[in-house]
Amino acid sequence: MCNNKIIFFISFCLLILNSVFAEDKVMVFGGKSGWPQLSKMDGVTKGSGKFGYDCIQLKTDSHNVDDTTDLLLDFESTSRKDSSGNYSIVKNNFLQTEKAIMGKGAALSRGTGGLELQGKEGSVFGTSGNTGSFTIDFWLSPSIAENGEVVFSWRSSRTVANYALYQTIMASFFNNHLEWKFTNVFNGYSDNSGEITLTSYRTIIPDVWCHHSLSYDEDTGLLEYRIDNQLEALKYVTTNGKERGGSIYNLQLGVVADIEICPMYTGSIDDFRIERSLSNYSNVHYKNNMYKVGGGRFVTEPILISEGASLTKIESVVTEPSQTSVCFYVRSGDNFFNWTDDFPEWVPVKSGEKISNVSGLYFQVAADLYPDGNGLHTPSVTELDVYYSEVPLPLPPFTLNAEAGDGEVTLTWSYSVDETAGGYYLYYGERPGEYLGCDSIQGDSPIDVGNVSSYKLTGLKNGKIYYFAISSYSRLDNNILGNLSKEVFARPLKR
Repeated sequence: MCNNKIIFFISFCLLILNSVFAEDKVMVFGGKSGWPQLSKMDGVTKGSGKFGYDCIQLKTDSHNVDDTTDLLLDFESTSRKDSSGNYSIVKNNFLQTEKAIMGKGAALSRGTGGLELQGKEGSVFGTSGNTGSFTIDFWLSPSIAENGEVVFSWRSSRTVANYALYQTIMASFFNNHLEWKFTNVFNGYSDNSGEITLTSYRTIIPDVWCHHSLSYDEDTGLLEYRIDNQLEALKYVTTNGKERGGSIYNLQLGVVADIEICPMYTGSIDDFRIERSLSNYSNVHYKNNMYKVGGGRFVTEPILISEGASLTKIESVVTEPSQTSVCFYVRSGDNFFNWTDDFPEWVPVKSGEKISNVSGLYFQVAADLYPDGNGLHTPSVTELDVYYSEVPLPLPPFTLNAEAGDGEVTLTWSYSVDETAGGYYLYYGERPGEYLGCDSIQGDSPIDVGNVSSYKLTGLKNGKIYYFAISSYSRLDNNILGNLSKEVFARPLKR
């Protein structure tokens, strides 16, 4: 019973000390300060939030770059660029339109030339030789579907047996159908003068968005054309024209040449992509969701505070349209180097409510953003204020003196005027501001000398100059260190 009372008394005293010494602070993300680098931005991006400040909101539901992406044009802004970095823009005659099928923006072509791109070495159309498997897919909404409208064009040549063969890959309209033509690109294929044509089964209707996908499988020789995931045409480019039993004609490109997107086309195009793999059609969205229904997430970098700090609450400036939501989470620990996505455990918290039992040297905050059920509206976070209580660093002694002797130095100082100080660390070294000393019999720098005001270091080398400083540590934890005192020096001598 007596031991229980002692433990309770000590715990009570520590609680009182924490409440007396704790100092409330706040760290601001977003708002006037702007958003710093975040450790994770999955399905979210920066946008325009409240009061004209940047916010974090959901990304529009467009394709993302991955390991197999060869080219990606999402047309989300007037800044035309390949998100994969494999192609550079040579010519751009596209206009921008908000009448998009994927995300916020699409490209508009007026029939006066579209986009010309040059591939880097290693890209599908920036490298001569076998292409391997690939997929070309895009969304198309033509204003007209008349003969001669060209959506995709690549023209080059290759030399076979000292003869130059003209090569083309082209997608163009014929009788209100989209037609893909491949000329002399399949090595060894000579039927129909080396030309293969795939034509859409359905009639292309003007001003209606459709998803078009052309893929080639190097393992089977299958050349396949789909619209909205429905098979339109296919051909096995093999010696017997079948899936099995024949040899495959590989698709081989000759001299490197630029590709043209919509060079003679009137209408809109969105999310043009080339993948060095076969398309996973189950991942293609065939309705106009502006935002992914699954939502997105952002996570701050681990925030270094101090020993003994505790998270007390978070407050946020958010916008949550009907049916949308923002959910916050926090976690803490003393060593973030062993953290994973799920460890330490995330603790759900609400904006403005008190947080308990979340303490440590490091903190991290995460937020999940969810759109409405139709994926048409996104919530946003304009500002995030993280409140925490921190044990203040104790003040160092105001005075420090050093008196040299024979192989020794005696240091004296005034006690810190800070009531939170529980003891002192003594630092010494052989260069100003560099306290890496190891000569003293009492130990290497720094030395925990306890709650005293003088200390003697022995075992020092005569004739060598030493530099000294003192810091206070908190009575709550000797790992909570204050700033260093002024520096003094002394040179031990035998007198």
